[in-house]
Amino acid sequence: MERRLITFWRIIHTGIVNFMRNVTLAVAAMAVMVVTLTIVLFSVITNATFENTIAQITNKISVSAYLLDTTSEAQAKQLVTQLRRQPGVQRVQYLNKNDALAAYVAQNKNNQSLITAAATVGNPIPATIQIYPKDLNEIQDIKTFLVKPDNQKLQTPESPSYNGDRKQAIDNITHATNVLRKIGVVTVAVFAVICALIIFNTIQMAIFNRRDEITIMRLLGAGTTYIRGPFVVESAIYGLLSAVFSILIVNSAFLASSNALQASSLGLLDINYANQYFEQHFLQLLTMQIAIGIIIGTVSSVIATHRYLKFKIK
Repeated sequence: MERRLITFWRIIHTGIVNFMRNVTLAVAAMAVMVVTLTIVLFSVITNATFENTIAQITNKISVSAYLLDTTSEAQAKQLVTQLRRQPGVQRVQYLNKNDALAAYVAQNKNNQSLITAAATVGNPIPATIQIYPKDLNEIQDIKTFLVKPDNQKLQTPESPSYNGDRKQAIDNITHATNVLRKIGVVTVAVFAVICALIIFNTIQMAIFNRRDEITIMRLLGAGTTYIRGPFVVESAIYGLLSAVFSILIVNSAFLASSNALQASSLGLLDINYANQYFEQHFLQLLTMQIAIGIIIGTVSSVIATHRYLKFKIK
């Protein structure tokens, strides 16, 4: 046991020494890894921010079902109950004719002519069921349920409200959010592959530079783990330091945006929320960065040593 611990610490020490000896190569490899990890971190924070923004937008978007005046209160409440059971529905709000009129007046309180017209002709506003989806992608399913023959016969010809310009606007928002998510995933994947290739070539060059040392170690009876270990440790150091640098870069970016730019939002990106999310999840994000950096580095190193040192996997 003691011998294994000594060997382990020797591997760690050799890896650190090799890192210091190859500082030029290390800087090149770490530069790409810092970019990769920074993009990963920004993607995670941006995705969380977009999810928050989308949730806020989703809470404000509803599909309205306008009921015929011949639809009884019992039929309306039965439809409400069925809607609440739908998997894509977050909440349902039922407004009878009087409540619907009151809501209409409140929404148009600055337009006295509309309020006067509504009061003159009685109550032209139909009873309304407002359905709020859990996800914008679920709206079409809600509409499909509403246009079923048994449900459609309870509604006015204009119902449901998911059509025309409103439908186009909601679909555009849904499409934009889906595209942004896909772009984030693809960007992270591409840079992760580039980062792995850079580290792979860095380790290859390190092996080439130390080929004489490796040959002597082989002749002296050094095992596979003892030779490979320092390279893996060296790559792990790349990942560790790159993770710390990427966190510092993102933190500096938030400080610049909040202090120098004094910006609170950038399009759909709520900078204040992103900064708050970064601060609240700092330790989790740092741990994630370190884990990703070490994994990319060590996996690249293991593949490089296996290929170029011709180690046998037992």
